[in-house]
Formats: sequence, C-alpha cells, structure tokens
Amino acid sequence: MKRRDLIKYLSVAPLAGTVIGSGVPFRAEAATSAVKPKRDLINELGIRRFINASGPYTAISASLMHDEVLDAINSSSKGFVMYGEVQDKVGAKIAEICHSEAAMVTAGCSSALLLGTAAALTGMDRNKVAQLPNVDDFDKNEVIVQKSHNYGYIHVLNNTGIKKVLVETSEELEKAISSKTALMYFLNDHTPDGKIKHQEWLAVAKKNNIPTIIDIAADVPPVENLWKFNDMGFDMVCVSGGKAIRGPQSTGILMGRKDLIAAARLSAPPDNKNIGRGMKVNKEEIFGLYAALERYVNQDHDKEWKMWESQIAVIDNAVKKVKGVSTEVVIPPIHNRTPNLSIFWDSAAIKLTTKQITEKLREGNPSIEVGIRSASVPSQSGALNITVWMLQPGEEKIVAKRIQEELFKASVS
Repeated sequence: MKRRDLIKYLSVAPLAGTVIGSGVPFRAEAATSAVKPKRDLINELGIRRFINASGPYTAISASLMHDEVLDAINSSSKGFVMYGEVQDKVGAKIAEICHSEAAMVTAGCSSALLLGTAAALTGMDRNKVAQLPNVDDFDKNEVIVQKSHNYGYIHVLNNTGIKKVLVETSEELEKAISSKTALMYFLNDHTPDGKIKHQEWLAVAKKNNIPTIIDIAADVPPVENLWKFNDMGFDMVCVSGGKAIRGPQSTGILMGRKDLIAAARLSAPPDNKNIGRGMKVNKEEIFGLYAALERYVNQDHDKEWKMWESQIAVIDNAVKKVKGVSTEVVIPPIHNRTPNLSIFWDSAAIKLTTKQITEKLREGNPSIEVGIRSASVPSQSGALNITVWMLQPGEEKIVAKRIQEELFKASVS
C-alpha cells in the first residue's frame, strides 16, 4: 500500500481499542535488550501493546530501535556538547555513507522537506530566513511540482510560503520555468503516476540551474536508495530515520549539496527567528540515528529478505488451510519495498468482513495490527495485507494462528 492508502485506512479505523497487553515480550534482536527495564511505563499506564503486522507507520509507533541505537542514545545523554558540532560531525559521516556533499539530521522527513525548501528560498541570507513564510517580495518564490506529485506531503513545502506551480508534461515544465523558480520538487513514491521521470526532471533542472529536492521518506529498502538519488544528481534528498533505518522515529535526514545544507541549517534549531525553530532534534537522537544508519547499511540485507520470505510462508501456509481463502505475495514497487502477504476470502464461504476481522485481531490477546487492501473480485469480502518486517522472531506463528482461527470461526462449513 502507498502512504496515502494507509492514511485513508487509519482515518476510518482508529487504533484506539480495548487496552489489552499482548502477553508476548518483544524479544527480537531487532529492538530490545535482554535486561529487564527498571520501569515499564507502557504497562504502568495501561497502554495497549500489539504485534505490528502492518508496517512502520507513524501512527503505530513506526519501527523499533536496535540495542546499538539505544546504547548511542544513552551514552550521549551523559555529557554536554555543542549542538552545532554534533550536526557537523554526524552530518559529515552520514554524507560519506550516502554519497552526498553534506547532510544534517532533521525532525523527521517532513522537517527535511521544509528545511530543504527554505534553503532554496533563502540561501545564506539571514534576513530572508527571518522573513519566512512571507516570500512575496523574494526574487525566487516558486516551486514546480508535477500534478501527480501534488499529494498531501506538499503541505510541508506550502508552509514555507512558496508559490506552487503545477505541471503535467515536459512541455508544461519548460514553460513553467522562470526567473521566479526557486526549486523543483519530486515525490519518488508517485513516480509511476507522473509523465516526467527522474532523469528528464533532472536534465531540465540542470539546464536551467534550478535546485531539485526529492522525497524518499519510506522508499528504503533497498539500502541502495540511500545513495541512489544523490548519485543520480538530485540536489537534496529527504528520508525518514524511523522506518527501515530503525533510528528514532522523530528523526530524518536532509542530504545533498553543501551550500544548500548550510542554508537549511540557518532555518533549523538552535537558531531562532526562523521557520524551523520548533523542529528540534536532540543530540541523543542525532547520535542514535547515526548508529542506526551505520548498522543498517552494514547488515546482511539478503539474509533479512530471506527471513521475511520465510515468515510470509508461515502465515501463507496457515491461512490457506481454510476453505475459501486465497493469497498473493506482493512486493510494492517503491514504498516500503518488502514482501507483503495479501489474504482474500470468499464471502460465500466465510462470513466475515475486513473490518470485523481487523477488530477481532486488535481486540484479541495478543493484540495484532494488520493492514487492509481492497478485494480483487466482487465475490470477496475484502482482504488483509500482512507486512512481516516489523515482526519479532516467532510472532509470525502467532499472527498465522490468530488469522487462521478467525477465518475458521467464520467459515460456513
């Protein structure tokens, strides 16, 4: 599912549910320490724990951090440092890893988009930095966007005060460029929807000396995407730090041209009188993201993919034992590109709607969150979309058993 599909789902199926502990410890190497915490605030406050078979979405806590990340956070919390030096040193390391001239840690991918746009509007002019989002008298205040990329996340760019110019074809793009053009924005997840692809978009931008920014928030894996778009020639690349990278959920990365990253930092904390003052990312999170990125880049990605496939197979084999059930393994082309299992059932054989089964899984013990997708044929009641990459070892068996149980219960024969 694309981000827009998940958001639509969450808007009609809120996560609020019966407060039930899962009874299943999160014991994976992916996230937790074997040392029992001194205080368990989740249980203490009666907050529902659940098995995440839906994906690394913000509303459901995104991903879980590895022990190395938590160690980096804890160790860096024990002393005072200069914030700018942390961004300098960590940014240089991130830039080296991701093949960019410079980088900075931001308060999520959304923050990276806003700060990158601000950089294109102001450059190193502190008077302009202080003036945002009032850009009416700026020499350059327009951002060109493909109509198919004019999706919800563009609101972040709008917050800088930009004048948005929509185009659909190459001819329209050429005509839209003027002395007022400050930036060209590309939403990678919507690449198939647009008539202008990466290389052509970049060629036009380079010819006219216009900076480009690309949103690849959830477009990792594959790991190569962390440097692919820098190598391709985008001037700024924005990615989330709290999804596949498994850094703090409140982090992101803005990377790209050195002059633009320097300008972006003028609109970010710790400076004041700027549009990004509220987008604080503390030193612990910066170090945590760096540790997470380093670990992610160096891990065995082929081994991880095979593990996902084996987890998918466990669930697939279990649910197909129920008469009237069919499945399909789907790998999204861009967004959250990992193996997904779509589970369909015949409405004549199984009297259960998608909403009913998601509620039963949510309210059960252990509580399980799953994704949904539309039925592929009229005879189907609906479908579940299971993502395994946020599962802890062994949880695929629990998910398989619970879905199988609910489908069996609702079977006509």
